[in-house]
Amino acid sequence: MLKFLLAAVQIVCTLGSPNAAYNAYSDQRPSADAMQLAGQVNGALVSACRPHCPTIAMFRNPTAPNAVLIIEDSSRAKIVYKPEFFTTVYEAFGDGGILALMAHEVGHAIDVTSPAPWMMGKWNPELRADAWAACAMAKMNLNPSGLRAGLTALSKYPSPAHPEWGLRLQLLRLGYTQCGGNATQFDLVIRK
Repeated sequence: MLKFLLAAVQIVCTLGSPNAAYNAYSDQRPSADAMQLAGQVNGALVSACRPHCPTIAMFRNPTAPNAVLIIEDSSRAKIVYKPEFFTTVYEAFGDGGILALMAHEVGHAIDVTSPAPWMMGKWNPELRADAWAACAMAKMNLNPSGLRAGLTALSKYPSPAHPEWGLRLQLLRLGYTQCGGNATQFDLVIRK
């Protein structure tokens, strides 16, 4: 039974060194600020995955490789972030940066349980998570500076599996517009 449980746990996305010595026993409750931002991401994406939304827990952990999404089974996942990483992202990009990175990780979890009909199966998981992140940014109705900050944070902190930025940007734009975002606003933000 234990072997089956261990096989079900899978690291899906790592924003940072995949060789970090993550220790799950060091998981701690997230900060109140992180929970407040996670609530915004959840509120933006929950309607997109109903009725099959995964249960996602969030933890802070100094041994985490910046941010990581771990799938525990087909309906449960956890996002673990390194507190210093979130501080660095916040200082450089504010809430928009944190929201985009969280939405990317949540996008991976949703993609497992509730793939969107407008997403192509041939897209790799990182591109689908990017599309979900942009969908969340549209649904959160970020102002232009928040959107710019989110996109910049996504470009600065890719996982080792991410394709080149130009391809990612196309799918981010598609996710943004599929979820009600204004294409002209998106295009203006990326040109500045």
